[in-house]
Amino acid sequence: MIVPTKKQRFQTNVLPHLNSAFNLACWLTRSRQDAEDVVQEAYLRAFKFFDGFHGDDSRAWLLTIVRNTFYTWYQEQQKQRQETAFDEDMHDFSGVGVAGMAFADNNPETLLMQKDSERQLQQALHALPLEFREVMVMRELEELSYKQIAAIVGIPIGTVMSRLGRGRKLLAAILAPARQEA
Repeated sequence: MIVPTKKQRFQTNVLPHLNSAFNLACWLTRSRQDAEDVVQEAYLRAFKFFDGFHGDDSRAWLLTIVRNTFYTWYQEQQKQRQETAFDEDMHDFSGVGVAGMAFADNNPETLLMQKDSERQLQQALHALPLEFREVMVMRELEELSYKQIAAIVGIPIGTVMSRLGRGRKLLAAILAPARQEA
């Protein structure tokens, strides 16, 4: 019997979750470019410490690393932020679809309405405080269980539920004026 190498086990268990890692990083960083950097660093960390992974849920394990890598990156960005001006073009999501979303209808009016809805949702999610945004993305976009989110974020399941409830209310409040206009 041939024992798989570390590289082979990593490719089998962790690489399939690249899209989830990128999606989470995208929502946390609010930038595709920064998300790529965070995911790359997270995968390097994951590979380095892969021998220490003995669980069953490699997706939750990887997303924990992505989240931790994001917070390290975020703290570094906060230090540099005072010296760097905000570049609106660099952080603009209006021309970019959310990872994994595809438009099924090619009708221009439908595409325009879908794109507008997507833009409103992205802006509303971006407006949420980070603690609510991360659990909303993990639950609603990545479809993780409360237990997985609790393990990734390092909080009790009740706190996950509370943050989801408050995040949904905030999201509804943010989107309410847009719905009244439509």
